[in-house]
Amino acid sequence: MAKEIGKKDIKKATEGDDNQNVMPFGRQNYILVLIGIAVIALGFILMIGGGSSDPDVFNEKMFDFQHITLAPILVLLGFVIEIIAIMRRKPKNEPKE
Repeated sequence: MAKEIGKKDIKKATEGDDNQNVMPFGRQNYILVLIGIAVIALGFILMIGGGSSDPDVFNEKMFDFQHITLAPILVLLGFVIEIIAIMRRKPKNEPKE
């Protein structure tokens, strides 16, 4: 006793296809992702340096504010921006892509 497929069942099956073509993120999400990547990259770039080419010479520069404080804060801030970019919902008034 198979159930016959009616017009309503076909309509329900095709309605689900529209949701598959919708982008999960909006334009603002992608912009935030790029900003987060740039902030993380800047943090890692600021961590570079401070060493010495001569192993017998100690260089105090590797313990300055830029390497110890600023760079890790920027990296963590970049990851927070990434989390916000992923969790942020697409605005209702944004056009479907």
